[in-house]
Amino acid sequence: PMGSERMEMRKRQMSTTQETPGAAQAQHSAGNRGSNACCFCWCCCCSCSCLTVRNQDEERTRTSHELQAESIPNCEESPAPTLEEVNAWAQSFDKLMLTPAGRNAFREFLRTEFSEENMLFWMACEELKQESNKSVIEEKARLIYEDYISILSPKEVSLDSRVREVINRNMLEPSQHTFDDAQLQIYTLMHRDSYPRFMNSAIYKDLLRSLSEKSIEA
Repeated sequence: PMGSERMEMRKRQMSTTQETPGAAQAQHSAGNRGSNACCFCWCCCCSCSCLTVRNQDEERTRTSHELQAESIPNCEESPAPTLEEVNAWAQSFDKLMLTPAGRNAFREFLRTEFSEENMLFWMACEELKQESNKSVIEEKARLIYEDYISILSPKEVSLDSRVREVINRNMLEPSQHTFDDAQLQIYTLMHRDSYPRFMNSAIYKDLLRSLSEKSIEA
C-alpha cells in the first residue's frame, strides 16, 4: 500500500537525522552547566535540579538503546552462497527470501536504509509459526507486538489501520497466525520498496562480482 511505503520513506529520512537533535541538546546542556544557569528560572545556582532530571533522562535513553541493540538477533547461520544462488536472487524476491544467505544479504542492505525491522519482524513471525506450545505462543506474540507493532517501539513496522485492527483482535487469543496479515503486508512492502534497490546496491553487485571472479579462477 502506498501509505505504508510513504511511512517507510519518512522513517528512513528521520533515521538519517535522528542524531542531530541529540547533539544539539547535548551542546545546550553543556552551555547551561557552564553558566550554572537554571533553564527554568534563569537563576544562578550550583546544583540545578533540572540538570539532574536531564541527566537521568539521558541515562535512561542510553540504557534503552543498549537493550534494543542486545535484543536484535544475529544473522542466520548459513553456508556462503554460490554464484548460482546469487544469480537466482535476481530472478524473484521469493527466491531471495527462501535462503538464509539471501535473507542475510538483504538484511544487511536493509540495515543501511534503517529498515532492518521489516526483516526482523518477518523472521519473528516465521519463528512463531513453528511453535505449538500455547504459553510459548502467547509470550512470543506479546514480544512481537511490543517490538514491532506498538507505536511506542523504535522498531515499529509500517502497517495500515485495517491490519492493526486485525492484530488487536487476534491478540485477545494469540495463535501462530496472529500476525499473518501483517507479515504479508511487510513482505509485500519489502518486495516493492526495498528489493529493487537491493538489486542495484553495492552489497549485491560486490557479492556477485566476487563470486564470478572466484568461478573464473576455479
